Amino acid sequence: MTCAVETKGLIKIFRNRWTGKEVRAVDGISLNVEHGSTFGLLGPNGAGKTTFVKLLLSCAHPTAGRAMIFGRDSRESEARRPAGYLPENHRFPTYMTGHGMLDFYGALSGMDATALRKRIPELLATVGLAEWGAVRLGKYSKGMLQRVGLAQALMHAPSLLVLDEPTDGVDPIGRRQIRDILQSLEQQGVTIFLNSHLLAEVELFCRDVAIIHRGKVALEGRVKDLTAGSGYRVEAESVPERLQKELRTKAKSVAERNGHIEFLFGSRDEANQALDLLRAGGCAIETMARTSSTLEDVFVKTVNEQ
Repeated sequence: MTCAVETKGLIKIFRNRWTGKEVRAVDGISLNVEHGSTFGLLGPNGAGKTTFVKLLLSCAHPTAGRAMIFGRDSRESEARRPAGYLPENHRFPTYMTGHGMLDFYGALSGMDATALRKRIPELLATVGLAEWGAVRLGKYSKGMLQRVGLAQALMHAPSLLVLDEPTDGVDPIGRRQIRDILQSLEQQGVTIFLNSHLLAEVELFCRDVAIIHRGKVALEGRVKDLTAGSGYRVEAESVPERLQKELRTKAKSVAERNGHIEFLFGSRDEANQALDLLRAGGCAIETMARTSSTLEDVFVKTVNEQ
């Protein structure tokens, strides 16, 4: 199957015209984003995320390598037609109404008047702004501007939606509304490429992620695989002192919480052996589960190791 997004050895070098010093903002990035998937691009400030998005959408030209959208070179205007884009720092004219702004951008994308009359009310309702279409954008809140910006990106019913920090500065209710909209689009088969520094949001929504650092891919994979732990946690109560001492020699760590004792083992076999000993000792076993990490844990560890 053709990937929605594919980059091969993508490089972008910026050169200071006064000093001649070169900065590799993007340094040989190769990524594949499957059609219909939800993909998160992560990285610290200055990692090259926004530059990568600009190269993907041909808002900037690569020094080397290439980017493709549904198998076509993204430098071709027809290749970009299936893509919708919400930039991080959008500047919609504040004197326009929500309806007028969508009409303007819809016309720019080639939609005729008949299609616009039908599409605009649908999208305003989708993003929860049906009652605000006639209101000037200068009166919109940050969250409302992000939602009407999302409507702008969806005007021509794109197959690929590229969002640069779509929930930045939005309150928790607004973030939830945007996430619900994106989940509905995902169910419709739209590929969603999300550039964000809000790791909890990405972990909740995205199936796949890539972490870039200093212009290179430092780590990529499925979120569930990257956050899966390698250890096993066993929690029990009424553990005799003698048995505690024995299990301490086998466990990687031991902690006491609210009268319970939590043992962390490095393998399933060790955890099962501990369960056998605890049962034989008449202990009450509360929990036996595989440990897991958060995406934030994975991100910090990856960046610190580079």
